[in-house]
Amino acid sequence: MIELTRSGDAVFVSWLEMRLGELGIKTVVLDTHTSSVYGGALAAVQCRIMVAEADLDRSRHVLAEAADDGDS
Repeated sequence: MIELTRSGDAVFVSWLEMRLGELGIKTVVLDTHTSSVYGGALAAVQCRIMVAEADLDRSRHVLAEAADDGDS
C-alpha cells in the first residue's frame, strides 16, 4: 500500500474512505488512534490514508475533485 494523503480532519478522512469505497478502492487509515490523542491537540500527527499502488491514480482523481469542490 502507498500513502495517498494525510489529514487531521476526521470528517474528511471518513468522507474519503466512503468515496473511495464506492469506487471499489480499498483504503487503510493509519495513525487514527494516535492522531486523536488529547482530542486532536497533537496536530503534528495526522491520519495517513493508504491505497493499493494500482489504485493510486484513480484515488488522486477523487482528491482532485474534493479540492475543486472546496474551492467553490
